[in-house]
Amino acid sequence: MDSLSQIALGSAVGVAVLGRHAPVWKAALVGAVYGTLPDLDVLLDFGDPIANMTRHRAESHAIPWLTLVSPALTWIAMKALREPMAQFKSWWLAVWLILITHPLLDWTTIYGTQLWRPFSDQPFGLGSMFIIDPLYTLPLLIALGFAFGKPPRARICATLGLAISTAYLVWSAMAQQIVRGAAQDELRRQGIVAEHLLVTPTAFNTILWRVVAVSGDSYYEGFRSLLDKTPAIAFDRFPRRNDLLPMLGYNTPAASLAWFTQGFYKLAEQDSRVIITDLRMGQEPLYTFNFVVAQRQGDRLLPTSPERNSFRVPLREGLAWLWPRLLGEPLPPPREPFNTD
Repeated sequence: MDSLSQIALGSAVGVAVLGRHAPVWKAALVGAVYGTLPDLDVLLDFGDPIANMTRHRAESHAIPWLTLVSPALTWIAMKALREPMAQFKSWWLAVWLILITHPLLDWTTIYGTQLWRPFSDQPFGLGSMFIIDPLYTLPLLIALGFAFGKPPRARICATLGLAISTAYLVWSAMAQQIVRGAAQDELRRQGIVAEHLLVTPTAFNTILWRVVAVSGDSYYEGFRSLLDKTPAIAFDRFPRRNDLLPMLGYNTPAASLAWFTQGFYKLAEQDSRVIITDLRMGQEPLYTFNFVVAQRQGDRLLPTSPERNSFRVPLREGLAWLWPRLLGEPLPPPREPFNTD
């Protein structure tokens, strides 16, 4: 999730646990700092853009590692804030919860969080939340505002905010399953056999969902709103270009991204360059993660140092389509790149 959400979550957890043992500002400060600490791994360079992508949310987001370092981080916080060590157990519990709720919240997005390193490098991504969702973050921010305004009731305010935001996470997972069931029914009706099925929310909401079905050398994209008046989902078909895969040979960056996306990728050739794309984040034809991994020379594809090309849906043009489609209007998604002039 975005940094503001992680700051709000960490602060709310800190106040909820330490409300009886520390001033509100101290509890919120520790929550804000340690709630964003795992994301500092973005400052590390693992050698190339694909490695940087697949190693983000790895060790720094692993519950075993965070548990291991939590006592030391607790000691540092208490020393910095001049808190008596007699309260160490309460502070340790708060710091541990602040640390592990960060990757658990990230797990609800589709990116991929390696929760169990060093025992497993499996990336987990429920995909029920968009990376920025105001309906998740606002209850936490409002609760913190009340907590600062009414210190005697700070724990109650923070706990209530956490309860509301957690209930929203539960709702998002339920809504995802509703849309998944509708998508499976529609795919069967259209005779599409999906090897992999992805259901994720579109930007800033949990009402309009994007559906991606991978089938052989093709993938299908469609959109389903919970406010749609008919159960039909209009799927558009696109090529994956799996024929390029054998030609890549032992291309470690491409194989790494294919593994990390758990099958939700496509290959394309443009201007003699081979590009691998993560199909999970973005929408056709604009995706956040595109990487050049090879260059064609005659009949051969020669590996190149990965180069990232990122394309995002412009906010104004995207919202112009998103809002009416969310409300159930049967608008087809724009398939040509948005005009950003």
